[in-house]
Amino acid sequence: MPETPIPKLKLSGVSRSFDENLALAPTDIEISEGEFICVVGPSGCGKSTMFNIIAGVLQPSAGRVALDGRDITGKAGEVGYMLQKDLLLPWRTVLDNICLGAILHGRTTRKQRAEGVALANRYGLGDFINHYPAALSGGMRQRVALMRTLAMHRDVLLLDEPFGALDSMTRMAMQKWLLSVWAAEKRTVVFVTHDIDEAIFLADRVVVMSPRPGRIRDILPVTLPRPRGRDVYTSKEFLHLKDQIMTYIYDDGEATDAA
Repeated sequence: MPETPIPKLKLSGVSRSFDENLALAPTDIEISEGEFICVVGPSGCGKSTMFNIIAGVLQPSAGRVALDGRDITGKAGEVGYMLQKDLLLPWRTVLDNICLGAILHGRTTRKQRAEGVALANRYGLGDFINHYPAALSGGMRQRVALMRTLAMHRDVLLLDEPFGALDSMTRMAMQKWLLSVWAAEKRTVVFVTHDIDEAIFLADRVVVMSPRPGRIRDILPVTLPRPRGRDVYTSKEFLHLKDQIMTYIYDDGEATDAA
């Protein structure tokens, strides 16, 4: 009988309290190598708390985080982490912002800068490597932020609502672009969003979280074929999944901003 592969990322009984308030109830999840996981839920459901624990910037009150079977609980720098705000340094060029991780550790090597140029060329910003962030559109700035995360060479990428501030047309274009990057880079992605349509369009599985104290309500597989185009939005599976997720989020009869 073949051995069960070790999950790329595993949370075992992870919880977090602030003072006496339970923000994240004991949480268990296993994520396989190369998966694209989306996490949805109302505000205050513990999504950001869970992300901060995975990233090692917040210690859990209980539980364990493992990467390839190795305990990384409370260890920062083990995964790539991209926030909604691009946090580009305005006085640095696009290339410098892509290579920022190396710069913060001392200085960039010729090889690291060449890798930054290659990323920019590969993902459509090769003509902008010497530009400054002020000259870029919102979508272009998010591309630079993601390339900066890719340049850190981490197998797991945590993306916390990276497209939340973009207009709808730019957002849809960035979703398709992100899927092309994911297919090419073969990283494991965990993506937080308030947009249910976005979650279904992107994900292999959608993790639905309940209001505080946050807990996983269900994990729904998305079997829509890839590559995905705009036609998936009207498919029966898409509409069925969206109805399931909305039922989970709204079944307490409380309005949230999750849609």
